[in-house]
Amino acid sequence: MKFTNGNWLVREGFSIHHPQVVHDVEITDEGVTLYAPCKQINHRGATLDGPLLTIHLSTPMENVVRVRTWHFKGGAKKYPNFNVTDHHRSYQLDTSDEEITFTSGDLHVKINKNQFGMEFFNKDQKLTEADSKGLAWIKGPEKTTFMRGQLSLKAGEQLYGLGERFTPYVKNGQSVDVWNEDGGTSSEQSYKNIPFYVSNRGYGVFVNHPEQVSFELGSEVVSRSQYSVSGEYLDYYMINGPTPKEVVSRYTELTGKPALPPAWSFGLWLSTSFTTDYNEETVNHFVDGMEERGIPLSVFHFDCFWMKEFEWSNFVWDERNFPDPEGMLKRLKDKGLKICVWINPYIAQKSKLFAEAVEHGYLLKRPNGDVWQWDLWQAGMGIVDFSNPKACSWFAEKLKVLLDMGVDSFKTDFGERIPTDVVYDDGSDPYKMHNYYSYKYNEVVFDLLKKEKGEKEAIVFARSSTAGGQKFPVHWGGDCDSTYEAMAESLRGGLSLTMSGFGYWSHDIGGFENTATPDVFKRWTAFGLLSSHSRFHGSSSYRVPWKFDEEAVDVARHFTQLKNSLMPYLYHAAVENSQTGIPVMRSMLLEFPDDPLCDTLDRQYMLGESILVAPIFNEEGIGSYYLPKGKWTHLLSGEIVEGGTWRKEYYNYRSLPLFVKENTVLPLGAVHNKPNYDYADEVTFRVYSLHDGKEIRTIINDVNGELAGSILIARQGGQILVSADMNNKAYYIVLNGLSSIKSTTSGTWSKESGGVRITPDPSIESFTITLE
Repeated sequence: MKFTNGNWLVREGFSIHHPQVVHDVEITDEGVTLYAPCKQINHRGATLDGPLLTIHLSTPMENVVRVRTWHFKGGAKKYPNFNVTDHHRSYQLDTSDEEITFTSGDLHVKINKNQFGMEFFNKDQKLTEADSKGLAWIKGPEKTTFMRGQLSLKAGEQLYGLGERFTPYVKNGQSVDVWNEDGGTSSEQSYKNIPFYVSNRGYGVFVNHPEQVSFELGSEVVSRSQYSVSGEYLDYYMINGPTPKEVVSRYTELTGKPALPPAWSFGLWLSTSFTTDYNEETVNHFVDGMEERGIPLSVFHFDCFWMKEFEWSNFVWDERNFPDPEGMLKRLKDKGLKICVWINPYIAQKSKLFAEAVEHGYLLKRPNGDVWQWDLWQAGMGIVDFSNPKACSWFAEKLKVLLDMGVDSFKTDFGERIPTDVVYDDGSDPYKMHNYYSYKYNEVVFDLLKKEKGEKEAIVFARSSTAGGQKFPVHWGGDCDSTYEAMAESLRGGLSLTMSGFGYWSHDIGGFENTATPDVFKRWTAFGLLSSHSRFHGSSSYRVPWKFDEEAVDVARHFTQLKNSLMPYLYHAAVENSQTGIPVMRSMLLEFPDDPLCDTLDRQYMLGESILVAPIFNEEGIGSYYLPKGKWTHLLSGEIVEGGTWRKEYYNYRSLPLFVKENTVLPLGAVHNKPNYDYADEVTFRVYSLHDGKEIRTIINDVNGELAGSILIARQGGQILVSADMNNKAYYIVLNGLSSIKSTTSGTWSKESGGVRITPDPSIESFTITLE
């Protein structure tokens, strides 16, 4: 929200009050409280009126400082609040007549007592500052009040995140209201709003308010970031890096690490699409058609019309098209498939569940006691009240019937169109619940899956979310068009989301609205199968590849098999994500924070720490991308190129800019027809441009996330030293870019396209390869 009129004037109806001086300080084990009047206190009479801000600094964990500011503290407590971890870490305090320094780890906050202001430093540099206008209580029209925070933006500083945003990837110059809405991918609205942003200077800011937070990022005041909320209280966390990776990791330590998705979820998902006509015969036609064409399929998804029209959600199969749902699910699972079905938290008036939900008070109500209903989406629909524990249990019980039938996962659609003219069972504030509703909705479904399927089998396919929602993977990008422009905006949304603490992201391959051209579909297929999760889905037309052309079948087969072979690498990245919060799909900035050319890149990304992906967004088939400094090897062709340059070249449909960075030992699995297999059995470790003196340890996890094997490869001059712990399983080493070696002290070697393949004796733990 904007409060000023240019650089000097305040907007009509508003008055802004800033702290001027620190008049008093209280120090406890839990933190430091500052009392800061909004005027200079020149005599005792000046203390008799005017606002006084109460500012409390604490540290929930090392390298994180929480700043809370109140004008009036006597307001009624409002719920819900984000579930934020607070370890109550000790802090260091240094004081003088002029200054207070509050320290947590390497993060230091210097507070000017005589002319209020806060400066934030890490061990390397000054990060940012909140000057005399950096905190404010604002009086607005009709007795409204607001709290505002501001931080300086340095020259060249760029900001990222705020959830899944389809606007420009760099958020400078944007005004963003954190408020979940169903706006598709072509607008400033977002399904997943996260009040957290990251700076390329190595810090992050998390505004701890589930209600609407208004951000002005270099927009109202071009040299400042700004965040404001209604009311009398502002709560934010300053998070130190110093790298962007460490910022994201610490943020997920505060709000929750993503769960580890099951390995099968990384394979290809195929959907019925939305408004298409389908029954069991149609489903079998598609599933068998994929198998006949050699396209490995992992999950089949039934979209909305598995239930009868006008009755969503009733969680009952439409018997006209699915007379034997249990038998059908068993037959599909006998083909090796997992099953996902569409749900949402809305109960139509025609649903057999509506009367039951009304009788027991499980739906949101208007202030007059009526059930809140409208006709947009389903006629007369009500909305499940997830603040009511009994409603949560009731909703979960209905879903459990489906799990008992053989369903494995739920696409948790919607959760954004949540009204505010309602009353919640537990007294929750409807403005705080608007965004938070998505968290409760997905939590209920995810917890049921954990309980019934096991912790390592739980996964949803969710559209809406807020802070902390990363704990319930996976999320997809919502309703996009079937064009290159929509493909690019989808990627911007995904990169913004993964900069906001989310580890996984998917999108509708080929677009949702309308039908893509064969050209767009094939390019989007490559992009989709080089994302963390991959799904063919659309609105009014089927998305099986042969509906486009035979080449699309070849492309789908090629990239699905490629992704399955990458699973030893991808699943280890997923395990690391569950431990560190570092996303599997990540922006170039996260991996190359010291390369300023990576600050603005939004049409390419890193898949894990070692593979660069640059999807093609044009009919000409031109890949335009940037390689950071170092040697890069094309994963498919084996071509080695020198980085530090922009490149532009033609790619056919079976390829795209797909490069492995130097000093990488990339594990490739031996299985191409499914994503979940023994990743350590006959794995190939491909060694890319290993520098002299460099050693790389590569870990293989099994499908449960447990350690299954590891290898340490080091280069010393003309020798490669190998130390392996592969549990006596056969494995291979490929030295890329070499045509021969002189000798190896274990196993045999042979020449292959692009390098030399070594087949070690698996019983030998350490050996040496001598190069020519």
